[in-house]
Order: sequence, then structure tokens, then C-alpha cells
Amino acid sequence: MFSRTRRPAALIILDGWPVPDGSSSNLLARAHTPFYSELCEQFPRSELAAAGPYVGLMDDEEGGPEAGHRTIGAGRVLMADSVRIRNAVASDEFSRNAVLRGALAKAARSGKCVHFIGLLSDAGTESHQDSLFALLRMARSVGVERPFVHCILDGLDVRPRTADVYVEALQVKMAEIGVGRVASLCGRFFAMDSRQNWERTARAFTMLVHGEGERARDPISAIRASYLRGISDEFITPVVIENEQAEPVATVRDGDLVIFFNHGAEAMRQLARSLSVSDAGGLKGKIDAVCLTEYDADLSLPVAFGPGHARNTLAEMFDLCGVRNYRITESTRAEHVTEFFNGRGHARGELEKRLVLQAEEHQPLETGPESKSFKIADRAITSLEGDPEAALIVNLPAADIASAGADDGRVIEAMQYVDTCLGGILERLRHLGGAAIITSSHPATHTAGVSENKAHNFRNSRVPVHYFDPSNSASHQLRADGSLEDVAPTLLRMIGIDKPSDMTGRDLLSN
Repeated sequence: MFSRTRRPAALIILDGWPVPDGSSSNLLARAHTPFYSELCEQFPRSELAAAGPYVGLMDDEEGGPEAGHRTIGAGRVLMADSVRIRNAVASDEFSRNAVLRGALAKAARSGKCVHFIGLLSDAGTESHQDSLFALLRMARSVGVERPFVHCILDGLDVRPRTADVYVEALQVKMAEIGVGRVASLCGRFFAMDSRQNWERTARAFTMLVHGEGERARDPISAIRASYLRGISDEFITPVVIENEQAEPVATVRDGDLVIFFNHGAEAMRQLARSLSVSDAGGLKGKIDAVCLTEYDADLSLPVAFGPGHARNTLAEMFDLCGVRNYRITESTRAEHVTEFFNGRGHARGELEKRLVLQAEEHQPLETGPESKSFKIADRAITSLEGDPEAALIVNLPAADIASAGADDGRVIEAMQYVDTCLGGILERLRHLGGAAIITSSHPATHTAGVSENKAHNFRNSRVPVHYFDPSNSASHQLRADGSLEDVAPTLLRMIGIDKPSDMTGRDLLSN
């Protein structure tokens, strides 16, 4: 099963890296990337399917970093939480969920308020409004009299300046179901921060608990007033909806039930912690809280749809075969090469070393195009030199991070920085007689003119894949019908480990 060689082996993941096609809309064509160009010209290359069912998403969904890293690490397609939940809603399994139903029934018996908190969106990236609608129906079915919705406004995964439309649709749905009322509004910039900017989370917290924020009688009018002031959905500051007595419709109080309906974990972790854990200034022991998925195991909160466990993932094979492995990235993508890569159910292995570079805490993601690329490359090179028998999982996400902004030039700069760092890592591998497979976790979200329609310009559902082996690349070709699930079996072959039967992916190398 295991015939370990001493050759260094690396998997290098360039998040959001496009397939090179030379088209005017492909920003890679405008970037100066001599090392990547050499890789394309001199070594085997192909493309991998990286969206929809190929990474456990719905047919019409483009891939993302979480789904991509999960598929790469598992060596098979694992159904995303978003798909599991949407299928449960469609089949009515959702309405029978014991965790949700039990929590709502308890609140109904005690006469306590129920608060649904999450991103009001139909993008499916972080949440889906159908989950909220299903929760409202469940609340009515068990006798909850006072369910309230605290809307986090999107404008990032969906078109900007559409929050008023989503809130109006929610109000129509609540009238149809017969229960529910909007209690507060807040842009995701404040309520879904994931970079330890606790001052932003505090704004959402005080809105929810203390009723602090702009006051309004009508949520739609409040959103449109923000538009007139030039403030778009994701940046709308906390708005507390008032009742006829000019008091908040509802705030989170002792004994109330809070259900967080986002399925995306990372962006909701801080807000969930602030409401449920005392060391974050929260209300520990005073509220009941349920998370739709597991945001953080350390929170010890009930979870409606817990993480599944895939056997014999790449991480487990490393442990089983005694392969030291380094996971190298920056803090904004730490989970992607650790928890997501390990299939969530696999705990950190004894041979897994995590080298995570801390991103600048207050620097907007899109304004520093080089991100931590050079430090990541330095750690990778140092690891190769110090432990040549280890396997490296290197994540260079700068191009994808830069695409969060509206400036094509920033993305191009980021690509050029990544290219330089990629060249340094590959040169060290060449010197040490090693090999690497280079790919992307998901299709590029950045094309020329990205600022015109950032949320809806995904055009390519495939990612590039390259095999770098200066000593033996001439004898290999890469299959043309591959997908991201094939990366792990290929890396295992490079290391000298037989693919486990649990992996449905196939080795990409032709011989």
C-alpha cells in the first residue's frame, strides 16, 4: 500500500486562478506571469471540473473555496451543507428536524420569543431564504406566537441594492405563513465579519440585544433611505424596527431562543459567539441558541445539520502512512486547508503541521493585492529544505482575495505576486528533485469589467491543473476528463501511496 519515496511532493492551490485562454475578459492575459507561462508551455496541463455536482453543489452553482478544498482533500464529492439543507427543505425532511423542532416547541411552551438571525439572500453561498421560510412554517406549526427575523443584508453574493426586494419578499411570505415580523436590519459588513474586527460585531450585538441603532417603522423605507445616502446593502448600519409605541419590535432577552439560519460557518462564528459566550461579552447561559450547521465546535451549541465524516480522506491517509504534512496559507483561508480539507470530521493529525500567516487585522482584503503570498512562499521553501520527505499543501489565495474589490488592476497585481511566489516554490522543488501538482480550488470570479457585475460574472466552471516534474514530466500526460476529486489520488501516487477504495477520484496521470 505504501512505498514512500524521498522525493519532495507539493500540492499548490491557487484560489480563483483562471484557465488561461488569452481572451480579453481573462485578466490573466493582461498580467505578466513568466513563471506560470513557463509552467503552461513546458509541463503537462489540463482542466478540471470544479463547479456544481462535481464539488457537491447544485447544478447551477459555481464552485467556491470551501467546496473546492473539501473536494480536493476528500478525493471524492461530498455534498455541501447548502445542498443537504436545500434538499431537506424540498423533501420536507427539514420540518422534521429534531433539533430545530425541539427548540421551537420548548420556546412555544414557555412563551418566549424566537429570533431568526441570518443573511437574507437566495445566493446559496452563505444562506438561503428558503431555510428561513421553512423555519417560519415550523414555528407556526409548533405554536410559536412571536417569531422575529433579524435580517442581515447581502449585496455581495447577490446584486447590490436589492435588499429592499428581498425584505419585501420576506414580508409577503410571512403574511402567507401567518407569523413573523422583521425586528432589525444590518449589513453583512457588521454582522458577518470573520477577521476578528469585534468592533463591527459589537454594532450588530448591541442592535440585537440593546436595540441600539437607527430607528425606523418600516424596514423597506429604511433600506431605501440608506440607498439615497449612498450606502449599499452590505454596509447598511444597524436599523432597529419600532412598533406603534416607538419601542423596538423585539430584542434578544433572557430565555429567548435564537436560531442562526446561515449554513456558511465562518462568517457567522463571531456573531454566534458574541451572543452565546460570556468571554466575548455575550449572554452565556441566558439564551437558547441553535446553529443550522456547526459554526465552531468550541461553542458547544446545538446543531441542526451536523458535519458528516468521510473515511480515508487525504488527511487520514497521511496519518495512516506516517507522512508528515504541512498546511501553509494565510489566516483568512486557514479553515480551507485544515478543517474543510480534512472533511471537517477528521481531527487534526499528529503529523499535520499548520503554518498559518496572520493577515492584517484591519486591512480590507482587496486592498493589499500581494496578501501574504511572499511569506507563504518563504514558509513553503523553508519547509521543503528542512523536511524534504514531507508533503506540502500550499495555498496562495491572493488573486481570489483581491477579486473582492472592484479594481481589475488589483487582481492583476495579485496574479503577478502569486506568479513570483509560485516560481520560487517550483524552483526550489526543481533543485531538490521534487514534483508538484498545481491547481485552483474554484473557478475564477474575476474577469475584465468585474466591477460592473461582480456577483454574476462567473463564466468558467473549470480550473487549470498542471503537473510539475522536471526529472520525469515528459513521460506523463494529464487526463482531459478530470475533476477536483482526482487531485488527491494523483498526489497519493506522487508520494507512493495506493489510493483507498473510498476515494472515487482517479489518478490524473496517464502512466
